[in-house]
Amino acid sequence: MTLRVVAVGPLATIQDPGRPGHGAIGVPRGGAVDRGALTMANRLVGNPDDAAGLEVLLGGLGLRTDEPVVVALAGAPVPVRVDGRAVDPAGPIALSAGAELVVGRALHGLRSYLAVRGGIVTERTLGSASSSPTSGLGPPPLAVGDRLRVGAARAAASPSGWVDADPAYRWGSITDLRVVLGPRDDWFTADALETLRHTEWEVSADLDRVGVRLSGPALARSRPEELPSEGIVAGAVQVPPSGHPIIFLADHPTTGGYPVIAVVVDADLDRAGQLRPGDRVRFSPIPASASWPPSQTVE
Repeated sequence: MTLRVVAVGPLATIQDPGRPGHGAIGVPRGGAVDRGALTMANRLVGNPDDAAGLEVLLGGLGLRTDEPVVVALAGAPVPVRVDGRAVDPAGPIALSAGAELVVGRALHGLRSYLAVRGGIVTERTLGSASSSPTSGLGPPPLAVGDRLRVGAARAAASPSGWVDADPAYRWGSITDLRVVLGPRDDWFTADALETLRHTEWEVSADLDRVGVRLSGPALARSRPEELPSEGIVAGAVQVPPSGHPIIFLADHPTTGGYPVIAVVVDADLDRAGQLRPGDRVRFSPIPASASWPPSQTVE
């Protein structure tokens, strides 16, 4: 069966957990920016966690079915209409043949994830179906008229309210992100480290799947020389010459030449991927030993 794309909004892409293990050839993990939300949507329709779904930026997606199918959404909360009628997006949604589903504008957060029972089937690159608009790997972003092939269902859809994988968002409040300082925190002044800890940073409009630039006081360096290029991981908080930190996300570069003052722990990285312009962020440094299980490795 297929789903026909009738609207895409700002951006909609096919995503799965990504393609880890290829950092040595310059390919980041990629995949869903909010991995927990994609997992949640997949579990709601009975898919394996690694099934490909759709990442929808700020809503606006429209799909028309050609056969009955079950879908579910997770991540940024959105209003949903089926054939013009509002439906509850909190659990699996059964669509009849010929039905049209419309995902409205996100109420909070940035990215919603739509899973369809059976998963989206498309060609895989380096073992993943994920689209990476910045690198050109994987399928291109969705366009009106595209037809998405759906695989065979493996299990019954889960009941509404099963939230094993649902991240603990606090929409509308300050987002606290735990970080481990380093590896280049010694390139910054003591005042800069205190500023990193105590500032409520504002998310700028300069954000995408690569990273999120924050606005606030400049972080002063204690060393003037340039840093040789070195490996970068998802969650790295890099500080360019402007002094304004950038949080790297799923499509981050695999190397960089600006110092990384801290790294967001893996458990908080999904929340960083839901930040939208104007949101407030606070960094909470923790000991490296407290970030177990280990946070990111070079991918």
